[in-house]
Amino acid sequence: MTALLVIAKEPRPGRVKTRLTPPFTPRQAASLAEASLADTLDAVAAAPAGRRVLVLDGEPGPWLPPGFDVVPQCAGGLDERLADAFARCAGPALLIGMDTPQVTPELLAVDFTGCDAWFGPAEDGGFWALGLARPDPALLRGVPMSTSATGAVQRDRLVAAGLRVRDLPRLRDVDTAADAHAVAALAPGGRFAARLAGCAAPASRTDGGAGRLSPCAAPDSRPAGPR
Repeated sequence: MTALLVIAKEPRPGRVKTRLTPPFTPRQAASLAEASLADTLDAVAAAPAGRRVLVLDGEPGPWLPPGFDVVPQCAGGLDERLADAFARCAGPALLIGMDTPQVTPELLAVDFTGCDAWFGPAEDGGFWALGLARPDPALLRGVPMSTSATGAVQRDRLVAAGLRVRDLPRLRDVDTAADAHAVAALAPGGRFAARLAGCAAPASRTDGGAGRLSPCAAPDSRPAGPR
Protein backbone atom coordinates (compact mmCIF):
# COMPACT_ATOMS: atom_id res chain seq x y z
CA MET A 1 0.00 0.00 0.00
CA THR A 2 1.12 3.54 -0.70
CA ALA A 3 3.12 5.47 1.89
CA LEU A 4 1.88 9.02 2.48
CA LEU A 5 4.53 11.61 3.28
CA VAL A 6 4.10 15.20 4.46
CA ILE A 7 7.11 17.51 4.27
CA ALA A 8 6.78 20.40 6.70
CA LYS A 9 8.44 22.96 8.93
CA GLU A 10 7.68 23.29 12.61
CA PRO A 11 5.25 26.25 12.76
CA ARG A 12 7.37 28.78 14.66
CA PRO A 13 7.13 32.57 14.23
CA GLY A 14 9.62 33.92 11.74
CA ARG A 15 10.33 30.49 10.22
CA VAL A 16 7.13 29.74 8.32
CA LYS A 17 4.74 31.59 6.01
CA THR A 18 6.88 34.72 5.92
CA ARG A 19 5.05 35.92 2.81
CA LEU A 20 1.95 36.35 4.97
CA THR A 21 3.80 39.11 6.84
CA PRO A 22 2.37 41.69 6.31
CA PRO A 23 -0.57 41.90 6.74
CA PHE A 24 -0.25 39.24 9.44
CA THR A 25 2.31 39.31 12.21
CA PRO A 26 4.94 36.54 12.41
CA ARG A 27 2.98 35.02 15.31
CA GLN A 28 -0.24 35.05 13.30
CA ALA A 29 1.53 33.59 10.26
CA ALA A 30 2.90 30.75 12.40
CA SER A 31 -0.55 30.12 13.86
CA LEU A 32 -2.01 29.90 10.36
CA ALA A 33 0.80 27.56 9.32
CA GLU A 34 0.04 25.33 12.30
CA ALA A 35 -3.63 25.16 11.35
CA SER A 36 -2.77 24.39 7.73
CA LEU A 37 -0.44 21.61 8.84
CA ALA A 38 -3.04 20.19 11.24
CA ASP A 39 -5.70 20.08 8.49
CA THR A 40 -3.22 18.42 6.14
CA LEU A 41 -2.30 15.79 8.71
CA ASP A 42 -6.00 15.18 9.37
CA ALA A 43 -6.51 14.36 5.70
CA VAL A 44 -3.50 12.05 5.63
CA ALA A 45 -4.64 10.31 8.82
CA ALA A 46 -8.04 9.62 7.24
CA ALA A 47 -6.65 8.37 3.91
CA PRO A 48 -5.70 4.74 3.25
CA ALA A 49 -1.95 4.28 3.62
CA GLY A 50 0.59 1.61 4.33
CA ARG A 51 2.63 4.14 6.30
CA ARG A 52 2.24 7.80 7.26
CA VAL A 53 5.40 9.87 7.59
CA LEU A 54 6.02 13.46 8.64
CA VAL A 55 9.32 14.69 7.18
CA LEU A 56 9.93 17.54 9.59
CA ASP A 57 12.26 20.49 9.92
CA GLY A 58 11.99 21.10 13.66
CA GLU A 59 10.18 19.37 16.49
CA PRO A 60 6.68 17.84 16.55
CA GLY A 61 3.96 19.46 18.65
CA PRO A 62 0.42 18.74 19.86
CA TRP A 63 -0.80 19.22 16.29
CA LEU A 64 0.65 15.82 15.33
CA PRO A 65 -1.97 13.02 15.36
CA PRO A 66 -1.07 9.46 16.31
CA GLY A 67 0.02 6.98 13.67
CA PHE A 68 2.78 9.04 12.05
CA ASP A 69 6.47 8.26 11.87
CA VAL A 70 8.52 11.46 12.23
CA VAL A 71 11.82 11.72 10.38
CA PRO A 72 14.10 14.76 10.11
CA GLN A 73 14.65 16.62 6.88
CA CYS A 74 18.16 16.44 5.49
CA ALA A 75 20.30 19.50 4.84
CA GLY A 76 20.31 21.20 1.45
CA GLY A 77 17.85 22.78 -0.94
CA LEU A 78 14.24 21.75 -1.28
CA ASP A 79 15.02 19.43 -4.19
CA GLU A 80 17.53 17.57 -2.01
CA ARG A 81 15.09 17.37 0.89
CA LEU A 82 12.31 16.00 -1.32
CA ALA A 83 14.70 13.52 -2.89
CA ASP A 84 15.85 12.34 0.53
CA ALA A 85 12.24 11.85 1.64
CA PHE A 86 11.60 9.54 -1.31
CA ALA A 87 14.92 7.76 -0.73
CA ARG A 88 13.52 6.54 2.60
CA CYS A 89 10.66 4.71 0.84
CA ALA A 90 10.93 1.14 -0.38
CA GLY A 91 7.62 1.12 -2.27
CA PRO A 92 4.95 3.40 -3.74
CA ALA A 93 4.84 6.81 -2.07
CA LEU A 94 2.88 10.04 -2.38
CA LEU A 95 4.44 13.19 -0.94
CA ILE A 96 2.60 16.44 -0.21
CA GLY A 97 3.43 19.71 1.53
CA MET A 98 1.74 21.58 4.38
CA ASP A 99 0.36 24.45 2.29
CA THR A 100 -2.90 22.96 0.98
CA PRO A 101 -5.23 22.58 3.99
CA GLN A 102 -8.14 22.06 1.57
CA VAL A 103 -6.75 18.64 0.59
CA THR A 104 -9.08 15.70 1.23
CA PRO A 105 -8.50 12.03 1.99
CA GLU A 106 -10.11 11.17 -1.36
CA LEU A 107 -7.46 13.14 -3.27
CA LEU A 108 -4.74 11.17 -1.48
CA ALA A 109 -6.17 7.72 -2.27
CA VAL A 110 -4.07 7.31 -5.42
CA ASP A 111 -3.85 4.04 -7.33
CA PHE A 112 -0.68 3.29 -9.27
CA THR A 113 -2.33 0.62 -11.40
CA GLY A 114 -1.54 1.56 -14.99
CA CYS A 115 0.73 4.48 -14.11
CA ASP A 116 4.14 5.17 -12.61
CA ALA A 117 3.64 8.64 -11.16
CA TRP A 118 0.99 11.03 -9.88
CA PHE A 119 1.51 14.76 -10.21
CA GLY A 120 -0.47 17.48 -8.41
CA PRO A 121 0.07 20.91 -10.01
CA ALA A 122 -0.28 24.09 -7.97
CA GLU A 123 -1.81 27.31 -9.24
CA ASP A 124 1.43 29.23 -8.67
CA GLY A 125 3.35 27.01 -11.09
CA GLY A 126 4.75 24.62 -8.51
CA PHE A 127 3.31 21.31 -7.37
CA TRP A 128 1.48 20.25 -4.24
CA ALA A 129 1.80 16.48 -4.63
CA LEU A 130 4.16 13.99 -6.23
CA GLY A 131 3.64 10.25 -6.23
CA LEU A 132 6.10 7.63 -7.44
CA ALA A 133 5.43 3.92 -7.79
CA ARG A 134 9.18 3.30 -7.60
CA PRO A 135 10.74 6.20 -5.68
CA ASP A 136 13.88 7.48 -7.39
CA PRO A 137 15.58 10.48 -5.73
CA ALA A 138 17.31 11.35 -9.01
CA LEU A 139 13.94 12.41 -10.44
CA LEU A 140 13.93 15.40 -8.06
CA ARG A 141 17.54 16.43 -7.63
CA GLY A 142 18.39 19.50 -9.67
CA VAL A 143 14.80 20.61 -10.29
CA PRO A 144 14.67 24.39 -9.63
CA MET A 145 12.30 24.96 -6.73
CA SER A 146 10.06 27.89 -5.82
CA THR A 147 9.75 29.27 -9.33
CA SER A 148 6.78 29.66 -11.65
CA ALA A 149 8.25 26.86 -13.81
CA THR A 150 8.96 24.34 -11.03
CA GLY A 151 5.90 22.21 -11.73
CA ALA A 152 6.46 22.11 -15.48
CA VAL A 153 10.13 21.18 -15.06
CA GLN A 154 9.31 18.44 -12.53
CA ARG A 155 6.56 16.95 -14.67
CA ASP A 156 8.79 17.05 -17.76
CA ARG A 157 11.46 15.23 -15.75
CA LEU A 158 9.01 12.42 -15.03
CA VAL A 159 7.93 12.14 -18.66
CA ALA A 160 11.53 12.24 -19.92
CA ALA A 161 12.29 9.29 -17.64
CA GLY A 162 9.64 7.28 -19.47
CA LEU A 163 7.12 7.32 -16.63
CA ARG A 164 3.38 7.16 -17.22
CA VAL A 165 2.07 10.21 -15.38
CA ARG A 166 -1.44 10.93 -14.14
CA ASP A 167 -2.49 14.34 -12.89
CA LEU A 168 -4.28 15.25 -9.70
CA PRO A 169 -6.49 18.35 -9.56
CA ARG A 170 -4.76 21.73 -9.54
CA LEU A 171 -4.77 23.21 -6.01
CA ARG A 172 -3.88 26.60 -4.59
CA ASP A 173 -1.05 26.84 -2.08
CA VAL A 174 -1.29 29.22 0.85
CA ASP A 175 1.55 31.67 0.31
CA THR A 176 -0.07 35.12 0.48
CA ALA A 177 -3.00 36.65 2.35
CA ALA A 178 -5.12 36.42 -0.82
CA ASP A 179 -4.28 32.72 -1.04
CA ALA A 180 -5.25 32.24 2.60
CA HIS A 181 -8.71 33.72 2.14
CA ALA A 182 -9.33 31.83 -1.11
CA VAL A 183 -8.27 28.48 0.37
CA ALA A 184 -10.25 29.03 3.58
CA ALA A 185 -13.38 29.54 1.48
CA LEU A 186 -12.79 26.11 -0.11
CA ALA A 187 -12.65 24.36 3.27
CA PRO A 188 -14.75 26.47 5.65
CA GLY A 189 -15.06 23.70 8.24
CA GLY A 190 -11.35 23.23 8.82
CA ARG A 191 -8.94 24.52 11.43
CA PHE A 192 -7.32 26.81 8.88
CA ALA A 193 -10.53 28.67 8.07
CA ALA A 194 -11.34 29.04 11.76
CA ARG A 195 -7.84 30.28 12.58
CA LEU A 196 -7.91 32.75 9.71
CA ALA A 197 -11.24 34.12 10.93
CA GLY A 198 -9.65 34.69 14.33
CA CYS A 199 -6.65 36.43 12.79
CA ALA A 200 -8.67 38.66 10.49
CA ALA A 201 -11.12 39.98 13.09
CA PRO A 202 -10.42 43.65 13.92
CA ALA A 203 -8.82 44.26 17.29
CA SER A 204 -11.05 45.73 19.98
CA ARG A 205 -11.38 49.53 20.01
CA THR A 206 -11.12 49.46 23.79
CA ASP A 207 -7.42 48.59 23.62
CA GLY A 208 -6.58 51.26 21.08
CA GLY A 209 -6.34 48.69 18.31
CA ALA A 210 -9.00 49.97 15.95
CA GLY A 211 -8.18 48.91 12.43
CA ARG A 212 -5.49 46.40 13.43
CA LEU A 213 -5.71 42.65 13.05
CA SER A 214 -6.41 40.73 16.21
CA PRO A 215 -4.11 37.96 17.48
CA CYS A 216 -5.01 34.54 16.15
CA ALA A 217 -6.88 32.18 18.39
CA ALA A 218 -4.61 30.19 20.64
CA PRO A 219 -3.25 27.04 18.96
CA ASP A 220 -5.17 23.84 19.64
CA SER A 221 -3.90 21.97 22.67
CA ARG A 222 -5.68 18.80 21.62
CA PRO A 223 -4.04 16.37 19.21
CA ALA A 224 -5.07 16.66 15.61
CA GLY A 225 -7.20 13.90 14.18
CA PRO A 226 -9.86 13.15 11.62
CA ARG A 227 -12.82 15.51 11.93
